[in-house]
Amino acid sequence: QVQLVESGGGSAQPGGSLRLSCAASGFTFGSYQMSWLREAPGKGLEWVSVIPSNGNNPNYANIVKGRFTTSRDNDKNTLYLQMNDLKPADTAVYYCAAKRGVGSAIVSSNRAWYDYWGQGTQVTVSS
Repeated sequence: QVQLVESGGGSAQPGGSLRLSCAASGFTFGSYQMSWLREAPGKGLEWVSVIPSNGNNPNYANIVKGRFTTSRDNDKNTLYLQMNDLKPADTAVYYCAAKRGVGSAIVSSNRAWYDYWGQGTQVTVSS
């Protein structure tokens, strides 16, 4: 049974930090590119970051570049998103998503394009 389980969401003040985790099981994690996406109330799905299967050279949306860092531990089948200098505009439900592809790092905000999705974790940034 495939599972992606996000954790680490919560509340933070502007300028604060949170670290999200995404624990994967039921598939060969090391053969998948992994992405973070988010969905804010009243807005569509927004792609945040992607990291290829080998963990090298992740890519970020301009709006989070320099503030967010994505990494992965293929031994632990876990994806991470370190979020620093959080802003109220970062408030959203954050999802991790998997797409099969060794070495690929394709950007997509199309939910149907991904093979697997997590249930999401809420991040709220406010003072």
